[in-house]
Amino acid sequence: MLHRMSTNILQDLEQMVPKEIIKVNEPLKKYTYTETGGIADFYISPKRYEDVQQVVKYAYEHDIPVTYLGNGSNIIIRDGGIRGIVLSLLELNHIQAADATIVAGSGAAIIDVSRKARDLSLTGLEFACGIPGSVGGAVYMNAGAYGGEIKDVIDYARVIDEKGDMLQLTHNELALDYRNSIIQSEHYVVLEAAFTLTPGKQEAIQEVMDDLTERRESKQPLEYPSCGSVFRRPPGHFAGKLIQDAELQGHRVGGVEVSKKHAGFMVNVDHGTATDYENLIKHVQQVVKEKFDVTLEREVRIIGEPLED
Repeated sequence: MLHRMSTNILQDLEQMVPKEIIKVNEPLKKYTYTETGGIADFYISPKRYEDVQQVVKYAYEHDIPVTYLGNGSNIIIRDGGIRGIVLSLLELNHIQAADATIVAGSGAAIIDVSRKARDLSLTGLEFACGIPGSVGGAVYMNAGAYGGEIKDVIDYARVIDEKGDMLQLTHNELALDYRNSIIQSEHYVVLEAAFTLTPGKQEAIQEVMDDLTERRESKQPLEYPSCGSVFRRPPGHFAGKLIQDAELQGHRVGGVEVSKKHAGFMVNVDHGTATDYENLIKHVQQVVKEKFDVTLEREVRIIGEPLED
């Protein structure tokens, strides 16, 4: 049941954007790879940039918190859910090409962009053929794998700031670093990104993608829900190796366990909750610190409210 303030917000939103893209008290576990998460007060999935701008401007003017959600692949949403507005960007999923440049909407899967590049015989995005995230998420955290990163191929990104103003940021302005970007520090939302690639031979591109896909499938626990790689790579170490050496593989909290297949992953094996994930992450960090004096920093984002007792 919506209280009066929420009713007013809903009425305002319905005058601003199409009613069918607004959901109230929407369970967020439907939209995360971990299959965990509480409800969103308002869940909105715009199909146009203008709708994103309208909602962000409205939220800024009325001091309503806004959370942006891509495909939920490297994120844990707490069991208490998210207050305010959750903006899903999955409907902004266009992929267009001109010459050696591909422009993709924030909600497009980066895997699909890499496949588009292959189909056009463009090389440079092969590394992304197994990254499960969206374009927006990939830019947000400068996603990378097998020696490649988004910063190697991105030309620019079109974003919206907290006030709802649209900006276009060049490669240098994005300040892309290891799993980091200006998107994070300035709380921008990515609308689209342009990738400049190099003409190549389709057969050779496909060969690289096949090899990377085989390596990923053989090493990663893709058979279970997970949030992907949990920790950043500590200087001079590998997170998975440290966790393995600490004999934590198979350690379980609630329904979530450290993967027996790849120690850098935590998998939801039995109706686990976001709280289970958080508690397991803290336990792993504590044990690795005690045994090796190495601090593991999270790569996965944890957002939302804890479940009230």
